[in-house]
Amino acid sequence: MARTRVQLSTGLPELDRVLRGLMPGDNIVWQVDSIDDYLPFVVPYAKFAKEHRQKLIYFRFADHAPLLSADSGAEIFEFETERGFEPFLAGIHRVISTNSRGTMYLFDCLSELAPDWRSDRMLGNFFMLTCPYLYDRAAIAYFALLRNYHSFHAVNPIANTTQILINAYRHKNKIYIHPLKVQHRYSHTMYMLHVREGNEFCPVTQSGIITEILSGVPWSRLDAASYQLGYWSRTFAEAEALQTDVDRGVRPVEDAHEFFTKLLRMMISHENPVLELAQKYLSLRELLAIRKRMIGTGLIGGKAVGMILARAILKDTSAHWEDVLEPHDSFYVGSDVFYTYLVQNGYWWMVQRLKSSLSIDDATETVRRRILTGEFPEYIVKQFADMLEYFGQSPIIVRSSSIMEDNFGTAFAGKYESVFCANQGGPHKRLEDFLCAVRTVYASTMSEEALTYRSKRSLLGHDEQMGLLIQRVSGASYGHLFFPQAAGVSFSFNPYVWHNSIDPEAGMIRLVFGMGTRAVDRSDDDYTRIVAINEPLRRPESTFDEVRDYAQRRVDVLDLEANHMASIAFEDLLERCREQLPVEMYAARDRKLERSLQGRGQIESSPWVLTFDKLLSETNFVQDMKDILQTLQHAYKYPVDVEFTLNFFNKENYKINLVQCRPLQIYDGGIAVSPPQNIAPENLVLQSRGPVIGKSTQLDLDWLIYVVPGLYGKMPQSERYAVARAIGEITSHTEVESGVIMLLGPGRWGTTTPELGVPVSPTEIQSVNVLCEIVAMHDNLVPDVSLGTHFFNELVENDMLYLAFFPNQEGHAINTTIMEDPSLNCLTKLFPELHELEQAVRVLRASDAAPGSGITINADTMTQRVVCYRT
Repeated sequence: MARTRVQLSTGLPELDRVLRGLMPGDNIVWQVDSIDDYLPFVVPYAKFAKEHRQKLIYFRFADHAPLLSADSGAEIFEFETERGFEPFLAGIHRVISTNSRGTMYLFDCLSELAPDWRSDRMLGNFFMLTCPYLYDRAAIAYFALLRNYHSFHAVNPIANTTQILINAYRHKNKIYIHPLKVQHRYSHTMYMLHVREGNEFCPVTQSGIITEILSGVPWSRLDAASYQLGYWSRTFAEAEALQTDVDRGVRPVEDAHEFFTKLLRMMISHENPVLELAQKYLSLRELLAIRKRMIGTGLIGGKAVGMILARAILKDTSAHWEDVLEPHDSFYVGSDVFYTYLVQNGYWWMVQRLKSSLSIDDATETVRRRILTGEFPEYIVKQFADMLEYFGQSPIIVRSSSIMEDNFGTAFAGKYESVFCANQGGPHKRLEDFLCAVRTVYASTMSEEALTYRSKRSLLGHDEQMGLLIQRVSGASYGHLFFPQAAGVSFSFNPYVWHNSIDPEAGMIRLVFGMGTRAVDRSDDDYTRIVAINEPLRRPESTFDEVRDYAQRRVDVLDLEANHMASIAFEDLLERCREQLPVEMYAARDRKLERSLQGRGQIESSPWVLTFDKLLSETNFVQDMKDILQTLQHAYKYPVDVEFTLNFFNKENYKINLVQCRPLQIYDGGIAVSPPQNIAPENLVLQSRGPVIGKSTQLDLDWLIYVVPGLYGKMPQSERYAVARAIGEITSHTEVESGVIMLLGPGRWGTTTPELGVPVSPTEIQSVNVLCEIVAMHDNLVPDVSLGTHFFNELVENDMLYLAFFPNQEGHAINTTIMEDPSLNCLTKLFPELHELEQAVRVLRASDAAPGSGITINADTMTQRVVCYRT
């Protein structure tokens, strides 16, 4: 039996004739001056569908009057565009995918999407993603676009992607059409102006009539659209004119409020807590200043907003900060540039498929690599080049600034990349290095850590556009090395209290010499200076020998000759830069070692140890940091986490560069419960006197996973990686993951160097509740208290308790009889394929290790005490 062919029509037979008929997959875009000029084409289109029993779906999302009534026969789907680009697009495509091929579609006027998304570019992106999808489904779709309302960012993508583009005019109560594009069809009159006479569409051939009609209509040539202000530029132009009138006294300040509120949602945030801060501490003038340093459109992202807000809050509270804070001249890349990059390079649907399935496999890596090879629109590259010309050869950093990053409840700490650019070489070289850095940040949105973080917090369906913060690197050149003298991270709440004189509410500082990367990234081979703000000179170490052992030894710098980041020994750096640096502010002479060297005739050596004692005791630095933290916490009504750099310009004057501020994802101190007295030795599983970081708690454990230090230390490197992957498999096992897990192992968890610990990734241990580092890899390797690092933020956001265990030290004990009992090891029962690791990796079910009772861990972070015992 022959298959019935579906008839395709606009509902106006003579219009079909002008267009030489409709074809499956045709998207028809009507450029009109008003919705009233769209309706004469919509009504017969819908009537045709109803009369021929063809399914018509009407997407209703605009504020204008409905195009069709409820009895039109169309199936109406309503959408809220305020939820953002990604949810709106997904909803539209979901409807299309669930309907049969050949369905007819009608869209509200697309121009109303631009105000909701604050961007012509995103309107263009929407059409580029939706039109081909409808074409593949052999659908027919009607769209309307207001003529001379949009910039080329919307007009060009739509014109280039649609199959049919028609200008419709109303002149002296007559309707005229002018087809501009009809794909794969042609007639000798097709692209002429046509007038509607009754049901006929007749070519207009008289030049006088054509001129009379078109001369009064603004020219809509596509090139002209590049001179047409889109919604974004038009809104800012109107705001600037208003601000000028306010400054001249022509209009009252109150008139600026409407524009101020609108611009906040266009470029700062959609989140109420952030908007409340911005409304209080920013002004219309400041928003206009930010716009002048923007590339592209859209939100500038959480990291950029945090830095701007922190500076505004401080300057609003005291003139003192004008003298103390180093000024900034940052640039911002709007979040729309990221989506445009994905759409124009054909990566959008690849990314969406991976986000929806969360299959972290080779496909994820393939997409990430593809993103690293994409091209940018020419107009964006030109703006990038202009920005680099402004910076000259000053080093810069390209920092991730996604719209959810550094927000209340979603820090995304360390999940996205930030890339330093030494910014050396000719203009072309510097531009290529910069573009590579931007691609690297964009590609990091597809990292396993970022996707897992979003999935765990049910954020995969939310808009997560990536903005960029481009900052001049703070510091100075010392020969061919560039670095700040000091940098660090500071909390307004101190979660690590190692002495009863320390006030947690006073805050803490994690301080390093040189680039701040050593403060925020956990260094496997080094230490940092932890400062309790109310007791800045108090240290966990009791002797200078211990101070020397746990002092920072290496410094991160930008090597301007090599054009990349480098790590250099502190003593080697002093040999090159000693005369240019106020070393005594940061370091103390090691007199004991100095005498020893002099005794051996090495009098030219002057050993220094980075203690920061003079900086902490003889300057206002600690007080300034305390005031900064308290001021920001008061404004945020929430603990804060800031990153900073510090440089002395002479012996008395220094500047603090506040480079980042975000809400500190810290929980309350918890409730300390006294453990049982006189626990029998055979029932004691583990005891530690710290460091302990987290909230005081008492937990009934379900699982203990223990990497035997003595056996792990003898393993070759390949087997150590195998242990790390095994830990990931164990902690993600359904039965194990659902319980309360304590993980114990030698050295540093999450290290990149297997000689120093177990090289697991954060995602492999995200289900762990208690993490214990056993100091057993090397005698001189102690767990670094990682306050302020991305590692620490991972612990906090996962509500994980961290503790260190020192074998053979007073107050520390472990029951190896229980932990290493082969009869209690469940590893091969759960994972037969891991039998080769059975001796080194022990998996204990608490109910087996303590039949009829269980195993409890009791932690008191204020007293730095942990005890784990069979109940």
